[in-house]
Amino acid sequence: MENIYDIIITPLLTEKGTRLAASSQYVFQVRPWANKLQVKQAVEKIYKVKVRSIRTLNFRGKQKKIRIQSGYKADWKKAVVTLEKGQKIEIS
Repeated sequence: MENIYDIIITPLLTEKGTRLAASSQYVFQVRPWANKLQVKQAVEKIYKVKVRSIRTLNFRGKQKKIRIQSGYKADWKKAVVTLEKGQKIEIS
């Protein structure tokens, strides 16, 4: 198994994520190769909380164009983590 600190890249601090935090749901950017079980174990060990469920979403990188050269941004994955009642994560 990979290091748990390699699985979660960063918490996503967006308007939607802030609204979801009121209902014990938190949004993280995770590695594209990580599965739900790995994300659950990483969140539980890093933040010392109990996870109820996880939803993952895969995003394709957008096409970018700089002058005459074009390319793509990297693909990425988002995980929406729902915690058990009474659990909370302090993300600043």
